[in-house]
Amino acid sequence: MSKFKIYVKSILVPVLIGGLVGIIISNMMDYNSLEKPPLAPPSILFPIVWTILYILMGISYGILKSNSLVDDNIRLIYYSQLFVNALWPIFFFVFEWRLFSFIWILLLIVLVVKMITMFYSKNKTAGLLQIPYLLWIIFASYLNLSVYLLNR
Repeated sequence: MSKFKIYVKSILVPVLIGGLVGIIISNMMDYNSLEKPPLAPPSILFPIVWTILYILMGISYGILKSNSLVDDNIRLIYYSQLFVNALWPIFFFVFEWRLFSFIWILLLIVLVVKMITMFYSKNKTAGLLQIPYLLWIIFASYLNLSVYLLNR
């Protein structure tokens, strides 16, 4: 497979998963009606940020894939964090399991730290491209916990 096709596929997978989740939760999001903490961004920012993060995620995985650096462990951590990531908004918005969602996002943070470490050990750029993702989900965990505490 050409490097171009590898990158296209690597970017499309997380973007399409994120888009599908967005469609699933779009009619069930109550973000604007929730009591929110300081620093809570407007709802319009979330799809923009997530699209950028999914593209970076795909580029990062594409770097590894195009250089034959993906092994079973890389594949497992990458798709595991994608799966956990995809379920978080469903738990938070559809089921409104705010406290469970906070615990779930902590699991996501652990998986992403592990993913960054593994990616970085294979290719520094691939690992570093995931830093914005980690920072965003740490911020999202603050929002999640705060929303839970403010809306009990």
